[in-house]
Amino acid sequence: VVFDIGGGSTELVLIDDAKPVPHIVDWHSAPWGVVSLTESHGRVKGGDGPVAYERMRAVARESFAAFVERLGQRGLPDGAVSVRLLGTSGTVTTLASVHLGLESYDRSQVDGLIVPAPAMRAISQRLAGMNLAQRATVPCIGTERADLVVAGCAILEAILDLWPAERLGIADRGIREGILRRLMQGDVH
Repeated sequence: VVFDIGGGSTELVLIDDAKPVPHIVDWHSAPWGVVSLTESHGRVKGGDGPVAYERMRAVARESFAAFVERLGQRGLPDGAVSVRLLGTSGTVTTLASVHLGLESYDRSQVDGLIVPAPAMRAISQRLAGMNLAQRATVPCIGTERADLVVAGCAILEAILDLWPAERLGIADRGIREGILRRLMQGDVH
């Protein structure tokens, strides 16, 4: 499953790579990204916190329900299919930077990294337990991402809830770059 947690939506693509030429089995665009989820569900009276985080996780899981159901109808077990996960968003690259303990973002260290999924969950939960000021002091998050990273963590955990995986691949380049490369190669079918 390739996923891209954006600002206004999250894109999910199931790719079958069992054959020499991988193909897309199905895809889904959920209406929640880090900005839209934060603005709609991420703030509670008195600030963000565990209640808001759990609500965001539930909203994200629900937004993936149609995709999970379609995959189940294709003979894939709901939520239990063993998959490889590849994340292509600012959320996963930021969390990977935190995992590595980087003082500033370094694409060469993050792009292509494979991170244990439990480590990404632990980072997500740790960040969700911090207040805004505390998150702003974390290198690679800072004040620029401190308000939105929790929604990204909630979306990521919802993905991990539905598609348990041992590891998570990190790609600095997004889906648009892949589409552009394909168009540039002239393989437009």
